Amino acid sequence: MSVDLGPVDQIPPGEGRTFAVDGAQIAVFRLRDGSLRALDAVCPHRGGPLADGLADDTVVVCPLHNHTFDLRSGTEVGGASMSVRSYHLEEVGGRIVIVAGI
Repeated sequence: MSVDLGPVDQIPPGEGRTFAVDGAQIAVFRLRDGSLRALDAVCPHRGGPLADGLADDTVVVCPLHNHTFDLRSGTEVGGASMSVRSYHLEEVGGRIVIVAGI
């Protein structure tokens, strides 16, 4: 199942946005190189909004308690035993499309 989230340009490069999809909150990040990544939008530690966290090419840092999640796998890379779900995205005709993971 694929889900169209809208135009890519609604997310500035280097930022993230949260989308509601089938009852799930998904954080979509548009990296500075233009690539897209998506994870569950809520940090499992204390519910921090991951789309508001600082992201680079490989990780996002939860803005509440600094837990760091790999943008490809969703694994917490700082040693805590927690993770978030990751989603496969593609840009199709200038639009963000989740192609797997829902």
